[in-house]
Amino acid sequence: MVENASGTFDIGGEVTVHRLGFGAMRLTGENIIGEPDDVDNAKKVLHESIAHGVDFIDTADSYGPAVSERLIGEALAPYPDNLVVATKGGLLRNTDGDWKPNGDPDYLRNAVLGSLDRLRVDSIDLYQLHRPDPHVPFEDSVHALAEMKDEGLIRQVGLSNVSVEKLDEARDIVDIATVQNRYNIAHREDEGVLAACEGYGIGYIPWFPLGAGDLGDKADAVSAVAAKHDSTPQQIALAWLLHRSDVMLPIPGTSSVTHLRDNIAASHIGLDDEDMTRLDE
Repeated sequence: MVENASGTFDIGGEVTVHRLGFGAMRLTGENIIGEPDDVDNAKKVLHESIAHGVDFIDTADSYGPAVSERLIGEALAPYPDNLVVATKGGLLRNTDGDWKPNGDPDYLRNAVLGSLDRLRVDSIDLYQLHRPDPHVPFEDSVHALAEMKDEGLIRQVGLSNVSVEKLDEARDIVDIATVQNRYNIAHREDEGVLAACEGYGIGYIPWFPLGAGDLGDKADAVSAVAAKHDSTPQQIALAWLLHRSDVMLPIPGTSSVTHLRDNIAASHIGLDDEDMTRLDE
């Protein structure tokens, strides 16, 4: 096993994981719908992530839908003792590929039962509300997750795509272990939520951590730092996230074993103050 050098974080103050995880969204078909073209390769990527020291995998019932969770269960269950598998619920998919929020408590309870079955577990390590539903009171959705935590169906509760106000509202109901919002080197509009997570000791999971390769006006700076470290711009974008905050838990996703190894190698890149200043300016 190659030791992940990115440091660790205690999710919910209880479960220790290496800060560079793996996002399993891409282990599905085109547009995140249906089976992947090569199911065996998808399972190989999962096995390779574990072999290289990854102990935090993030997925959602809407990836496929249901495909990503099922592949994880088929490939990895029964899971290694140190592996944390997080999933999300609260988004519906349709044949057009739309993502439609559904935070109804009864729907969320049904979604949790489906995730338990596909992941082949009795309790989900970390269950995250995928997105607040504008048609359902937010506190009703969070109360549903809190109740399932009390019942042992969920060990830790997380949120995704929330503001500081929503985070504080949820914290009045149940302990929040993580927040998963969009954040990367070219998209930093969520600094306020990141700061709140730092203050509360909550893990911050940046989705779209590589921005699909679009580094915006940071591209030249990232390329220069990449050349200095004999790395790729994508690796520097990941290294920047790991250096940006001790609560940051990047989950780059890929369907390629080669790209997986490149992403993991980013956890070994040490950026100095000059690098960070150049990337931050």
